[in-house]
Amino acid sequence: MRLDKFVCKSTELAKSEAIQRINAGKVSVNDAITTDEATQVHGNNSVLLGGARLKARDFRYILMHKSADTICSNIDEAYPSLFHHLDVGRVSELHIAGRLDADTTGLVLITDDGRWSFNITAPTNQCSKVYRVGLAHELTSEIAEDVALKFEKGVQLQGEQQLTLPATLQVVTPKEVLLTLTEGKFHQVKRMFAAVGNRAVSLHREQIGDICLDVEVGQWRYLTNDEVQSFSLPL
Repeated sequence: MRLDKFVCKSTELAKSEAIQRINAGKVSVNDAITTDEATQVHGNNSVLLGGARLKARDFRYILMHKSADTICSNIDEAYPSLFHHLDVGRVSELHIAGRLDADTTGLVLITDDGRWSFNITAPTNQCSKVYRVGLAHELTSEIAEDVALKFEKGVQLQGEQQLTLPATLQVVTPKEVLLTLTEGKFHQVKRMFAAVGNRAVSLHREQIGDICLDVEVGQWRYLTNDEVQSFSLPL
């Protein structure tokens, strides 16, 4: 963790205030004055501010059911931020581990632990995400079989040099499917169905890894320790 972030997580200082104190030589790491706010520190380092040892607050891990017409951002833009539904302090320190579009609903994971969220979002870790997709055009059994095979092999998205990673298609009804991905390219689900001549008209994320959505729209809860640890191990 960067030193300025560590100071912020250990005090009530804003980032600019933390950097000011670091640059002024008020912070030491392992008994050595450190004036570079980008210095990396770890949990076993001794970090002092004004002679007092700092201890970072525990990381937070949150599950939320995102509603439509909200955005995965800390600030309002064209749509309001989903963080309006989150009743916790220091929201500015939190980020989304795998964002959803404004019109997409469902499971989002929220944290202030960057290393943990990397385990979820990095394609090399192959963390699965399950989406329930409503389609504009019906899939006959023959078409569904063809689409499933294409998704399993990978499809070419416009503007991308490489094929998508293997994905699994499960038909629920002729116009509703479950799609399981292990990556998260820009508008990927919508672009994948466009690539096979269909169109996603609704999109809802039901599951990430082993965690399933289990709260009502706009509601949230903290993850259990077992749920947190399921992403802390190699995926």
